[in-house]
Amino acid sequence: MIVLKIAQHYKAKIYTAEYDRKGTFPEFEDLDIEVIGRKGFGLLPYGRAVQGLNYGLSFYNLRLKDDYDVINAHVAPSHWVRNNNERVLWYCHTPLRDLYDLYKFRMAMKKPYQRPLHMVGLSFVRRIDRNVVRKIELILANSSNTRDRVRTYFNRDAQVLNGGIDYKDYSSEGDGRYFLYPSRFSPNKRQLFAIKAFKIFRRVNGLKNYKLVLAGALSNDRFYSDYYAKVVEEAKAVPGISVFPNIADERLKRLFSRATAVLYPPMNEDYGLTPLQAMASGKPVIAVNEGGPRETVVDGKTGFLVNDEREMAAKMRFIAEHPSAAEEIGRAGTARVKEHYTWNMFFKKFDNAIDRVKKM
Repeated sequence: MIVLKIAQHYKAKIYTAEYDRKGTFPEFEDLDIEVIGRKGFGLLPYGRAVQGLNYGLSFYNLRLKDDYDVINAHVAPSHWVRNNNERVLWYCHTPLRDLYDLYKFRMAMKKPYQRPLHMVGLSFVRRIDRNVVRKIELILANSSNTRDRVRTYFNRDAQVLNGGIDYKDYSSEGDGRYFLYPSRFSPNKRQLFAIKAFKIFRRVNGLKNYKLVLAGALSNDRFYSDYYAKVVEEAKAVPGISVFPNIADERLKRLFSRATAVLYPPMNEDYGLTPLQAMASGKPVIAVNEGGPRETVVDGKTGFLVNDEREMAAKMRFIAEHPSAAEEIGRAGTARVKEHYTWNMFFKKFDNAIDRVKKM
């Protein structure tokens, strides 16, 4: 969404490694988009590693011939465009997590015979990444959490600029007696955490009529589809859980509008728009006490920050048993979004960053 908003605001051309018209916002069709991605790497099967090579080399080798003031890079490794081009403003959503903060987590998931090759390959990519980042003119971070990663892994500073949302697109349509966790299906998003919390929640008499809805994007990559299959298997073992992959944006907004509360348990999330979308919908947020939610959720006022599945289940029970408190928390969340996370506020600061870079 943020790439779309920036491109619309500045009437900017978009360079991307991949573009799926049917799998993204339809508004992109009105913009000037050039796909620069490579089509393949010989006989290698398409997967996470090949996808990473595609993205990285596409931007690393790109030399722009079009006239421009500033290049605005977003999701890593698009910032590798700095290899052959100057005046780059990197809006960092996070450094590549497989290379840095999730490195041990990802390696532990691989088979023993896979690890040596991945260790060598990722070490090589890490060197390229750090060499490119040293040359970038200015870095914006979407959260303090992301800024800390930039400092830790690149020894560079970054200015924090939280992303905004179109809060008027969200509304509360009452309580449909279900908890919603909207996120793409990936191990670090921890859908299994939400399932376990819901299982604990259902043990209380009188609360068995509540449901849990898991909804989000699903990649065709086997790494993610295997995890999704595990989520579905675990969900089937607990009554009242529905799993919806690749749902339309409008349907997701309707799910927000009728939720009892929104759950958010990803692993050390960079920033996370989901808590903002929940608050804009007038819904309490029950999030893990780590990463981006610690910056956006005011514990006890716009939602709750929890440390494990049992604490999440306890807060779910509180929300279910105290509807008036839930409504008050929802109103406080909506007010917070309107005060701190609008696009007007975002572009005032982003304009200043653009001006700084184009003069370098």
